[in-house]
Amino acid sequence: MLKLGAGGQKWLKGLHLCTAACWIGGGVALILLYFLKPGATDGRELYGMNRAIHHVDMAVVVVPGAFGCLLTGLVYSLFTGFGFFRHGWLIFKWVVTVSAIVFGTVCLGPWETAMMHISGELGMDALRDGAYLYNQKMNFIWGLVQVAVLVATVFVSVFKPWKNLRKKSER
Repeated sequence: MLKLGAGGQKWLKGLHLCTAACWIGGGVALILLYFLKPGATDGRELYGMNRAIHHVDMAVVVVPGAFGCLLTGLVYSLFTGFGFFRHGWLIFKWVVTVSAIVFGTVCLGPWETAMMHISGELGMDALRDGAYLYNQKMNFIWGLVQVAVLVATVFVSVFKPWKNLRKKSER
């Protein structure tokens, strides 16, 4: 099978780090934008904040970063000696990456989209709407959890615990 040389691996690592930075940095930005909402003075402003959050998430930073991590990780596994299941830390990264993308798609994204639609329809009254408040709370709490797990995954990538599983199983 085709393997990347040292130069190709460096380019791949740089691209992987950039996409991880987009995913995590975008997640942090979404959390910080939450704190701007209490300063909203009218419904258009609140809707604009929710629309900006949605745009940063879906189109500009978070989703492209997440799928960039997934794709560059796939290239790493296929075209370098790392493989998919050779190291425990890689298995951890695969589980986190796929789980975070699925959770973002099934939960975080719909909560965020609902907030945008509700604030577009109700304006400032959205801040008293039960569905809006529930979606906002869930998005904030679970968004924090997701960002924390992604940051922990960066450190797993750096420290690489659970090294070569094949060598341990051969002992």
